[in-house]
Amino acid sequence: MEKDMTAQSGKDLLVKVDMDGSGQFETIAGLRATRLSFNAETVDVTSLESTGGWRELLSGAGVRTAAISGSGVFRDANTDERARAIFWSGELPDFQVVIPDFGIIEGPFQITSIEYAGSHDGEASYEMAMASAGALTFTAI
Repeated sequence: MEKDMTAQSGKDLLVKVDMDGSGQFETIAGLRATRLSFNAETVDVTSLESTGGWRELLSGAGVRTAAISGSGVFRDANTDERARAIFWSGELPDFQVVIPDFGIIEGPFQITSIEYAGSHDGEASYEMAMASAGALTFTAI
C-alpha cells in the first residue's frame, strides 16, 4: 500500500537533546529553522578491468556522517543552558531529529558551533551546528 505524502509544516521537524543522559529528550527551545543532512564517502575500486571504463564503488565502505543545523530566537530556557554546557564541555550526548510522517534519527552529536546575534531593535537570535559522533539509528513513525 502506497503512503500518501502530503506537505509538512517545517515547524514539525524537531531537534531534541538528551537533557541528562537518561534518555529524557526535550525540544531545543526557540528553533525556527532546522536542517538535517546525510553524507557518505565513496571508495573507488575502478580498475582497467572495470566494465566499459565505468567507475566502480566498494559497497558498504566509506564513512557516513550526518549534520544538524538550526537557527532561532534565544529564549534562555533549560535547553539553551544545556546546549552551552555541551559545547563548553565537549560532551557527545544523544540528539533526536523527528521528521514528521517519516521517522526519528537518534544518536550522539557534537555541537560544533553556536553563534549569537542581536540588533538594538530586535530579538536575540542564535545559530547552532552539530556533527554526528557515532552510530545513528532510524525508527520509522
